[in-house]
Amino acid sequence: MIKEYILQNWALILILAAFVISLRETIFLNKKRIRHLYGLIAAIFALSIVVFAEFSLAADGGHAGIRAVLMAVRYSATPLIISAVIYILAKGFRWTVYIPALILTAINLISIPTGIVFRIGEDGVFARGPLGLLPFIAVGAYSIFMMFILIKHSKKQMMEIVPIAFIGFAFATGLVLPFVYQGEYSRIFCTTIAVSLYVYYEFMILVMTKRDPLTGLFNRQAFYSFTGNNPESITALISIDMNGLKTINDRSGHAAGDEALKELADCFLSVVGGRQRCYRIGGDEFVIICRQTTREETASIAEQIRQKVSETQYSCAVGYSHTEDGAKSVDDLLRLSDSMMYAEKARYYTDSGKDRRMQS
Repeated sequence: MIKEYILQNWALILILAAFVISLRETIFLNKKRIRHLYGLIAAIFALSIVVFAEFSLAADGGHAGIRAVLMAVRYSATPLIISAVIYILAKGFRWTVYIPALILTAINLISIPTGIVFRIGEDGVFARGPLGLLPFIAVGAYSIFMMFILIKHSKKQMMEIVPIAFIGFAFATGLVLPFVYQGEYSRIFCTTIAVSLYVYYEFMILVMTKRDPLTGLFNRQAFYSFTGNNPESITALISIDMNGLKTINDRSGHAAGDEALKELADCFLSVVGGRQRCYRIGGDEFVIICRQTTREETASIAEQIRQKVSETQYSCAVGYSHTEDGAKSVDDLLRLSDSMMYAEKARYYTDSGKDRRMQS
């Protein structure tokens, strides 16, 4: 029995083992989230045992009562797993996200004696009850909700949307393939979910290595990587430097300074589109890389940033540069945008009468 289980689930075992090893070595997640992911891995492993046992009993014939219990567990597992994914990966969710899944679990358990969702006759034949489509409807609703929440909590960048779409597609297969391949799909369901979660986790870690943990913008390393590998696609740069961060830190503490930087980052992200990327390259220094962006569009983005920031209690200096034919290098563009930005910063301190040495 153990031998058969290992042979049928060897790919799943390898994936879950790799997942555990990755979690042990990660430095990007807190201990609470890691513990929850361990629990999710254990649940998928346990579910694979349930599926194996159910199919083994079906092959032997009979065992209608035990098979009904195992099927109730299997039908309940996917909504519970999706609830766990939302709870673990999306910020701000409480245990109440599990309530619909728990209600569905209760209905599936009630179906064991009543057959309202499914029934296994004494001859071992499976049949759907009046609520036979409820588990699939619940999985569909949970999958859509999961994708909506993950996208909502992302920075709406393509490198984040793609893995979210991937995990959503993997869970969506649980709606279609069971009708195409009947019960045979259940044999690969756990592996499908494990692969999708592991791939999403690896993408999430990859994103974290490129992100500034405070603002969520791309970091300095990502800036140099992109400008080094894709210089021909860059048509403009926008340099931004916050005014008065030192004063905020000195008067109100570094936590207040951090909040200021995060609010400014939100202003930048609200303005840029798909052809622009925002980077935090220093303490209060930011750069926006613009690809296939005209001079007029670049100037408009810079002006929109000034407008957005003016609606906050903070201030920043903005400069930009543009190349029509790609003749300017990234270094030249950065030097020109910095020059405009520093000129604007100088005017700010001159007009405000503040001591720049005390404000920078």
